[in-house]
Amino acid sequence: MPGKSRKAIPSASRKTAAALAASASLALLATACTGQPESGANDDPNAKTTITFWHGWSAPAEVKAIQANVDAFEKAHPNITVKVVGNINDDKLNQALRAGGSNGPDVVSSFTTSNIGKFCSSGAFLDLKPFIEKSKLDLDKLIPKPMLDYTQFEGTRCALPLLGDAYGLYYNKDAFEKAGIKSPPKTWSEFAADAKKLTVSKGDSYQQLGFMPTYHGYETVVDHYMSQWDHAYFDKDGKSNIAKDPAFAEMFTYQKKLIDDLGGFAKLEKYRNTFGDEWGAKHPFQTGQVAMQLDGEWRLGMANDAGVDFEIGTAPMPVADDEADEYGKGFLSGTIIGIAPQSEKQNAAWELVKYLTTDTQAVVSFANAIHNVPSTFAALKSPDLKVDPGFKTFLDIAQNPKSNTPPASVNGSTYQTTLQDFGYQYESGKVKDLKAGLEKTAKQIDTDIEQAK
Repeated sequence: MPGKSRKAIPSASRKTAAALAASASLALLATACTGQPESGANDDPNAKTTITFWHGWSAPAEVKAIQANVDAFEKAHPNITVKVVGNINDDKLNQALRAGGSNGPDVVSSFTTSNIGKFCSSGAFLDLKPFIEKSKLDLDKLIPKPMLDYTQFEGTRCALPLLGDAYGLYYNKDAFEKAGIKSPPKTWSEFAADAKKLTVSKGDSYQQLGFMPTYHGYETVVDHYMSQWDHAYFDKDGKSNIAKDPAFAEMFTYQKKLIDDLGGFAKLEKYRNTFGDEWGAKHPFQTGQVAMQLDGEWRLGMANDAGVDFEIGTAPMPVADDEADEYGKGFLSGTIIGIAPQSEKQNAAWELVKYLTTDTQAVVSFANAIHNVPSTFAALKSPDLKVDPGFKTFLDIAQNPKSNTPPASVNGSTYQTTLQDFGYQYESGKVKDLKAGLEKTAKQIDTDIEQAK
């Protein structure tokens, strides 16, 4: 979720990488945190008190930025002192929430949006509905719908978004010009054609690859691809829809063909093993090894910090050819923030949560500091928001009504992991029957969800 400094591992992308492990640790939490304590919301928010806020940011610029917002909150609420504890991952958070007690946090945050189903259904995060109603907040008018969607589960709103991440296309303008490509592709067929034009072979490898399509290609994971097709992970009865919705077969077929057209899985994997670290200066897009990259808004700052020697372009990722009117959408995620149910200072905690997530100046200053997408309409349109043409692409994606994120599940990101694992098998040729593979995967997803209830 959001909150990435340009030189540290982006938090939302840490979420992409860490969601699978975090989901497993939440299995214990689901059985340990049920119900909502009645006494925690009886505190006087105007009384002098101290609350504890746990967050996951760790890079100096990130920590400084969140502390600046906390300082502003304390100035506006002189009776509330906030003890800030950073570098908290979901494992540490879950342990504290399971243990309870007065030494735990009052305000909690997580980069793992895919765990919202567990947080809400288990009671690990407090239901915010009473606080929202008391404050008379109209969230539909405050926050973009996709961000509202990934902070609630089955009608229970246990979190609010604290900045967001939008994913789009980065492209090497110099390479585009050399290949005679005049504008970024808007459909997947255009994208495939451009990827081939941009690919320059060198012996049994590449001098330049148009795009790394494999699911291990950093951000080219299944759910990021799927965001560009109209799709539904589950049917109206809550059963896995991946074998019935043709969009999934279309995506897997397209991705596999793109792999074959660009040289085949083995050749691409060999080349991928020459790439530098995703969060370092030697990222393959920044070194010119790949000409197009699916990535989040943070990549622009990281590439500029790395001193790339070409002009960078940004655009939305392409969409399915028969859905061209939806061009402009993309994958969204972000940091979520809520209140620990064991807190005995829930009203004071709510004041901090409300300030960090709905105060326009607070949201804008934080977005400017760590270069994430603001999570309110007012902040997105604020004249104080620092916007350059490359970053504006991601602001537009964040506000596009067709932008999306995978739906929450009672067992967190497990269903996404299961589908991703199938993707690895299919792209490598270990599984050849797509239809049968999707049917088997759907059954596994349904079984896992049923067991988690």
